[in-house]
Amino acid sequence: MPIKLIGIGDNGVHGLHPQLIEWIENAEVLVGGERLLSFFPNFKGEKIVLKTKIMRIVEQLGKRNQNIVILASGDPLFYGIGGLLSKKIPVEIYPYISSIQLAAAKFGISWQDAYFVSIHGRPIKGLAQKIDGKKKVFILTDENNSPNTLAKYLLEFGMTEYEAYIAENLQGEEERCRKMTLEEMEKSSFSPLNVVILVQTQEAKKWPLGIEDEEFYQRKPEKGLITKKEVRVLSISALNINAQSVVWDIGTCTGSVAIEAGKIAKEGKIYAIEKNEEDIANCLRNQKKFRVDFTVVHGKAPGGLDEFPDPDAIFIGGTGGNMEELLTVCCQRLKNDGRIVLNLATIENLYESIKILNRLGFHTEVTQVQIARSKPILSLTRLAPLNPVFIVSAKRKEDGNE
Repeated sequence: MPIKLIGIGDNGVHGLHPQLIEWIENAEVLVGGERLLSFFPNFKGEKIVLKTKIMRIVEQLGKRNQNIVILASGDPLFYGIGGLLSKKIPVEIYPYISSIQLAAAKFGISWQDAYFVSIHGRPIKGLAQKIDGKKKVFILTDENNSPNTLAKYLLEFGMTEYEAYIAENLQGEEERCRKMTLEEMEKSSFSPLNVVILVQTQEAKKWPLGIEDEEFYQRKPEKGLITKKEVRVLSISALNINAQSVVWDIGTCTGSVAIEAGKIAKEGKIYAIEKNEEDIANCLRNQKKFRVDFTVVHGKAPGGLDEFPDPDAIFIGGTGGNMEELLTVCCQRLKNDGRIVLNLATIENLYESIKILNRLGFHTEVTQVQIARSKPILSLTRLAPLNPVFIVSAKRKEDGNE
């Protein structure tokens, strides 16, 4: 028989329909977290606490021929276990009102136009680019990623255009709802059970694709160690990334490519590596300025790449004289439909890269980019050329495609 998955609020039995209460009381096995199971102290059947190895327990329950009820917080299909369970076992789902709905109602904030995200049991890393520019954001937090941690994080990225609404212990005896500035939220104390709503009170600065080179913090006095705007835009286009892409930026330097890629792959992840510590310091400053939060490590590739998940796209701004080993690792780790894009300045490196990529089973396309920018000369204008760059785009050869 199908297992029943019943959503429940912080008010316990009092918020449940009589039919749901009857199903719970008549169950042979009641499953859930300790807090939810505590709402039924007089349950006479078997109780199973869900703490670790949840899916293994659920799969075992699916093999039992018993009347089983699983309890979940709120709506099990909203950042809950409902979606996972329904793929593994036959289950009937009976949702409760979600914490999002309850919080919105408490503050009178409409939520049909909001962006929803959870940092409950999930890393806060990457949140900045996900919510940047969003007018209204609902965030599920936890004890570690608390409203205090969230406020500190947002302030680090300069997101002072938001005011916060915090709803704690909704429908419980210790329910509390407050409106705060981010500064106030950072210094206050909160219950582990809460929802944070961020509402934009003023427009945030918007950065277009192709951020001007001068906007990035760069190493001084040796400015120029940056992928130029025009080359950057063409290279990112060649990477063929989307909102969920996992991207590597090898030799990130100022982080310009990683930052622009992160503004596209908002729901994905960006990983970068750089051998120069001073460049890493500037990269971290640029992350805060442009509100793109990605992982950057100090090292010389391919060392350190084993710490990154397999990518959908790889940008290589410099090979560090170790081209064959680097490309071999990148080609092995790249996902099947992924792209590798290199920026090269010399004919010798261009030839070498094509030879290696071809041997590794990759098809290459080359674009030579030669750009000149206008410069004033007295009352006139001249064109000042930038160094030409080869953009090599590589993808796996299809069967029979040489």
